[in-house]
Amino acid sequence: MDPLTQGVIGGIVAQTSASKEQIGKASLLGALAGMAPDLDVLIRSANDPLLALEFHRHFTHSLFFIPFGGLICATVFYLLVAKRWQLTFKQILIWCTLGYATHGLLDAFTSYGTQLLWPFSNLRVAWDGISVIDPLFTLPILVGLIAAARTQSHRFATVAMVWGALYLSLGLIQHERALNLGKEIASSRGHLPERLEAKPSFANILVWKVVYEADNHFYVDAVRPGLSESKHWSGDNIPILDIERDFPWLDPTSQQARDIERFRWFSAGYIAADKTAPNSIIDIRYSMLPHEIKPLWGIRISPTEDINHPATYYTERNDSQTALEELIDMLEAI
Repeated sequence: MDPLTQGVIGGIVAQTSASKEQIGKASLLGALAGMAPDLDVLIRSANDPLLALEFHRHFTHSLFFIPFGGLICATVFYLLVAKRWQLTFKQILIWCTLGYATHGLLDAFTSYGTQLLWPFSNLRVAWDGISVIDPLFTLPILVGLIAAARTQSHRFATVAMVWGALYLSLGLIQHERALNLGKEIASSRGHLPERLEAKPSFANILVWKVVYEADNHFYVDAVRPGLSESKHWSGDNIPILDIERDFPWLDPTSQQARDIERFRWFSAGYIAADKTAPNSIIDIRYSMLPHEIKPLWGIRISPTEDINHPATYYTERNDSQTALEELIDMLEAI
């Protein structure tokens, strides 16, 4: 999730192990440790554009790395603040480890994919319960964190944690309801999906993007599960990537061919040749509007490059304001 949410969750959990007098200090150190795993964004290479994709939410987010991450953070903060704040290494270690431990688990609730089981598996765990940014989840917990620190009371932290648990649970329930709607949509078209996923749209758990695979195509729709009546916005479809058909010129031994397979792994196989941009391969799971195939990112290859040249990674944020306004209309639809 976004750094603010990671820090807030790390801080609120660290508060639970602190005395009333130390809540403020535990909040800060837990928050910083809670954000620390995302320092993996510094792992990148100008000669390998996909390296950053491979290593974001990699070993620093693994459950098995938590003790090491907590220890590294505690060592740094002990050297910086222990004497000034009169803290023991044990206190700092507990707060940092608790804060660090929340990061990978919280990311797993999103749809991006987190390697929780590294080094034993490179599976990208994604429970698809919440968007990577969701103010309705984050802001009440932030209020609870600040209130607990200012009043030196665990009561506010407890309320905030209960809210967070309830919201994540509701997101998982909504996810299941969106999946069921997706199955109904596919059935109405005479499709028996080989795969079907539902992902929350930007900053909410009301409107969901449904993606399924059938007849060598990906189909995209938006749904809004309701208590009495649900909404459906029909979307588009696109052929599944076929390298021999879409890029017959590509040398299978080239770096670009290897990069396509790396991108396929990152995208859980949900990739296609972009209809609107030549030599571009897109991850169809993500778009500003949930019923559209307008990618947020992809890779570009070129028939004129030599065998060792890598694919180019790119991001798209065109018409984001217009898309956001349309998404709000979808949220408000009755």
